[in-house]
Amino acid sequence: MPTNLAIDDKLLKDACNIGKHKTKKAVVTEALQEYIEKRKQIEILELFGSIVYEPEYDYKKQRIRE
Repeated sequence: MPTNLAIDDKLLKDACNIGKHKTKKAVVTEALQEYIEKRKQIEILELFGSIVYEPEYDYKKQRIRE
């Protein structure tokens, strides 16, 4: 989908140099991928400690090798 964005030229140039990208599209694509990954990691961290186990559940039982 074609999109026109007004992106700061200095930021784009710096990102191109740092990431060693040849095109502006490559820079924007990688930036979006990293943004999405970071947000997903934040969502996972927010779930930490929110899982409630059944009181009868014995997590150590599965660790026993027979």
